[in-house]
Amino acid sequence: MLSRSSKFSKESEEIAFDEKHRNTIKFNISRYDAAVSKGMARYNNVEAAKTQAAAIKRDVLANWEKYLLQFEENISARGVKVLWAKDAAEATAQIEQIIKDNDAKLLVKSKSMTTEEIELNETAERMGCESVETDLGEFIVQVAGEKPYHIVTPAMHKSKGDIAKLFNEKFGTPIDSTPQEMTEYVRVVLRKKYTEAQIGVTGANFLIADIGGISVTENEGNGLMSTAFPKVHIVIAGIEKIIPTMNQLGLFYPLLASHGTGQQITAYNTIFTGPKTATEIDGPEEMIVIMLDNGRTTLYADDDAYEALACIRCGACLNSCPVYKTIGGYTYDTTYSGPIGSVLTPFLRGFKDFSHLSFASTLCGKCVEVCPVKIPLTDILLANRRKTVEQNLRPVAEKWVMKGFELMSSKRIGFDIVPSELKNIGMAPFNKVGWGPNRLLPKFAKKSFSQQYKKNLRF
Repeated sequence: MLSRSSKFSKESEEIAFDEKHRNTIKFNISRYDAAVSKGMARYNNVEAAKTQAAAIKRDVLANWEKYLLQFEENISARGVKVLWAKDAAEATAQIEQIIKDNDAKLLVKSKSMTTEEIELNETAERMGCESVETDLGEFIVQVAGEKPYHIVTPAMHKSKGDIAKLFNEKFGTPIDSTPQEMTEYVRVVLRKKYTEAQIGVTGANFLIADIGGISVTENEGNGLMSTAFPKVHIVIAGIEKIIPTMNQLGLFYPLLASHGTGQQITAYNTIFTGPKTATEIDGPEEMIVIMLDNGRTTLYADDDAYEALACIRCGACLNSCPVYKTIGGYTYDTTYSGPIGSVLTPFLRGFKDFSHLSFASTLCGKCVEVCPVKIPLTDILLANRRKTVEQNLRPVAEKWVMKGFELMSSKRIGFDIVPSELKNIGMAPFNKVGWGPNRLLPKFAKKSFSQQYKKNLRF
């Protein structure tokens, strides 16, 4: 069986030259780029907004325990049960117990990457409880038997023709259905699910410490619908989602929207503060918040990488990354893909299996440029690479190749003494390994720069 690293390399090579995939991603990201360009134009000084947001998130990391405990105290005072899960196994056990206690046969869930992280759908199905994705993109990939392709736009890899064909095969809808017709079909299906479900599940874009609130931001209203009818509302939130005060949402909402979709603000922004009261008609009778660690405190303890916990999951780094745009989301084989996924995953799922992701970057710096909270992603990727080497997780052959290169190139004479013909012969195998057969390595010049410089130097 292939190692994860070998599997990644093999699948990357295959998908990179899939013309249909490249064209679909190119089209979809071009629309994103156009929208975000308009979104950025609304700011008088977007850098000032990013600097302020970065400062708030760094304050959170400096006082993480204080804000988490403040959040727990404030939301618990309104009858919300707060559970802490150190890993996916604990979170899964807690969810299984809630399903069992409520004899739940159906749950509806709004878009949430933390639920993907702990494989909530699989857990529910194993318990005999149907789990239905209510975000349109998530619904599409669930029907297709797939995972989200992108942390913001789960079905980015599918064209409208792909979706029409899928719906025709699964639901018998016309093969020439328009996006509007398919959306209306899904709306009708989900309306029935909302009213029948015993449990509604959401994630959390922000946990608000000073009011003890859960902020969920979305564009379709499925988060509201998923919590209006079911008797139980489960929130599964990464513990890094905390912000100190409610008034800071005025900064974060537009930043998240403009970087994520190019909007001025997301269509639906809801703050949940507890189950329904005696005077309210709609809403859950019980609300449970599961605070998920699952490797986050391991990341927090790392002096090089801890700033990655400032991420607000806008997806901007994915959309700007030349590697992501070439190999797509599934090749990463993990919940979080792209630059932020390459930084997070080794800490969340182990360096042994996922350290190779830190090498899946050109280090061009575009991800750092677009990040709304100024995470030094390329610095962290380099630090992760160093840790990978220090843990002896790289191929032995790579070590000796680098040693040989160091010996040859550390001094000018060592590089010049080898004839260009021998250099070209020595590099020839890399046209097949590493560099790839679809690119041609440039040839070494007959004379090196220093040799030419000395020859042509004139005073």
